[in-house]
Amino acid sequence: MASEEELFANIDALLEEEPQLPPPAERARLREAAGITQARLALALKTSTQTVKNYENGRSEPKSPRLEAYQRLLNGWAARYSASSASATAPPAAPQPKAPDRPDASGTPVSAAPGAVEPEVAAPVRTAPDTPARPPAHSRHPEPRKANTSIDPRFPHGPLVVLDGDGSAYGVDGIVLDCPATTVPDLVEWTLEESGLGAAKLNRYGTDSDPLIVLTAAAAVKLGLPERLEGPEQRRSLRLPDDHPVVKQVARAKWQLTRRGFGPWARIYRKAQGRERQCVQLAVLSWDALDERSWSGVSEMEPPDIARVLGLYAQRVITPRGSTAVCGLELMTALRPPTKPERDTETGNWVSGRNPGSLGTEPIDPAPPEATPEHPVVVDSGWTGGFLDEEAYQWVRPVDSLSDEECLLPFAVGLDLNTAFLAAAARLVVGLSAPDHFHTPTFNPKIPGSWLADLSGIEPDPRLPSPFTPDGARPTGPAWYQTYTLAYAQELGHDVHPIEAYLRRETGAYLDPWHDRLKSAYVDTLADLGVTRDLDDARFLAAMERHKQTDPALAAVLSAIKATVKGGVGKLRERPQGRNYEDGERWPALERPTWRPDIRAAVIAKARVNMHRKLVNMAKMTGLYPLAVLSDCVVYPSPGESPLDFLPYAASGKPQPGGFRLGLSPGLAKLEGVQSMLWAVDLMERGLNPARHIKGGDAVFDEGE
Repeated sequence: MASEEELFANIDALLEEEPQLPPPAERARLREAAGITQARLALALKTSTQTVKNYENGRSEPKSPRLEAYQRLLNGWAARYSASSASATAPPAAPQPKAPDRPDASGTPVSAAPGAVEPEVAAPVRTAPDTPARPPAHSRHPEPRKANTSIDPRFPHGPLVVLDGDGSAYGVDGIVLDCPATTVPDLVEWTLEESGLGAAKLNRYGTDSDPLIVLTAAAAVKLGLPERLEGPEQRRSLRLPDDHPVVKQVARAKWQLTRRGFGPWARIYRKAQGRERQCVQLAVLSWDALDERSWSGVSEMEPPDIARVLGLYAQRVITPRGSTAVCGLELMTALRPPTKPERDTETGNWVSGRNPGSLGTEPIDPAPPEATPEHPVVVDSGWTGGFLDEEAYQWVRPVDSLSDEECLLPFAVGLDLNTAFLAAAARLVVGLSAPDHFHTPTFNPKIPGSWLADLSGIEPDPRLPSPFTPDGARPTGPAWYQTYTLAYAQELGHDVHPIEAYLRRETGAYLDPWHDRLKSAYVDTLADLGVTRDLDDARFLAAMERHKQTDPALAAVLSAIKATVKGGVGKLRERPQGRNYEDGERWPALERPTWRPDIRAAVIAKARVNMHRKLVNMAKMTGLYPLAVLSDCVVYPSPGESPLDFLPYAASGKPQPGGFRLGLSPGLAKLEGVQSMLWAVDLMERGLNPARHIKGGDAVFDEGE
């Protein structure tokens, strides 16, 4: 006869075992008896419909804490819908006997379901059934507004997940999926067949975004990848060697890697079968997939928070598929796909045709003055006629042009224009076709292209930069200019007589949808951070001063959006990479239709012209002249520490049009930094640019600057 102590010990041992679920077939019967669909159950468990199917056909089992939640539900259903009453058409709704109360994870008593064998204290919980394991930082703040898109039923779990080492895949809106994959090929199969991940195309003629799986360091190691890319060769090339076991696994499973190989952003695919793409994008966090300059602090966040940041970026911009520069460029193509289906007039069949307003499918070589010195069109032709020099301002005002009144002002105040390149992209007409060569053409400000003209006869005001050169110096002779620069010279009242030109006959506002989407993303994210359109200038400055502390995750999204703008414009003229490159060779970027240095020049030229126009208007309205300009930042002498002390306002209190105005929209200004006037003059005398350092205040005086 067993003693009482022995019986209690046996019972305690049972209580300490993992909860046992009924057989898979019984799980399905109970759910159907309750009249609950698999999709609804998946929503309650914060998982995918396919995962619920796997629970009910025995392919996989839930893990804690979803295991305990699922067991509690099944026990409750079992008490109501026993197998003997399974044929009843209307199960009784009589009150159930109350089991002894037990405390939940927070210590609050909870009634156990009848028939359940439960420990006196709940097991440690990683995640509640309806919340992420680790709540996003600053969850006390309201959730940010989402992009104005409806949920695509093909992708019920959003565009991406962040996979942790325990198989938990954290997605948008707090969803957590169970990922059983232990190899990269398994992960790809799970993603395409079970995860419910992806995003709908951004244009009716485009393609859906491939699902993104972001791997934490622990997940990478679990899948057989190194935690870091080690060795000088791997660090330089940023990819695994072709003989790495994981690369071989991928090949054996009949999957392919793109030309950039298995690096921080690895794209794994099979050739499309019909209209269905088979492609998964991977990002390895511990391989520096998220550049700290663009995604400040994101790599150090917990997986649910990383999913929140990347998910919001995906909803508002595009599913990440590389650096923010890559995303900026691919967003252009996603919004302006190169082709569309059209009927063949002879056969009546649907064929692929050119999408009007796009850049097409074939790369176009630039005109020689638009190219870079190493480009084949330059090297092969022996071109010596000069190049476009349409770059952002890097100008410092000569110290001897400062007046005594300016030097006596106590402060130097820096203004930064919000996403100046994005503002310049609005309604920007660019060339869509190959350039044609013209001699002594008549200037037409409506035709995009490159013009050779002599603007050296225009006398600039020494207190302002020249609008025609990046360094603000007066042109010294004939030079190549983009259409917007020459049009501005004409606007200022000067005769323009081009000597030569490369112009494009087919034109369009190619960047308009890119501008519109990124502007909405930028403004909406600022609004989520408390910087809204209804603020007056004083409240706007106060909101901008604290917006980064409001929610670090949203601040990271904002930083990435700004980097997407600048990086996307920069990618239009990507230079060759690698120590073995020789001038005259083609490099991979040249095979893209989006390798368009002329479009980059148009954006930058318009941004610089916009800046100069405001500088001129400020001088007319206030008599103030800048101390320095660096790209989208300008520094002014000021009687006070705030832009409100020198910006022009009408008697009504409204900002004067034409000059710099405070606000959150692209092209409007915000405070960049404040220093003393003595500090600014000291830098200027050393040949340094105060606009570069005014935000931090400390300047590094090295010979290279």
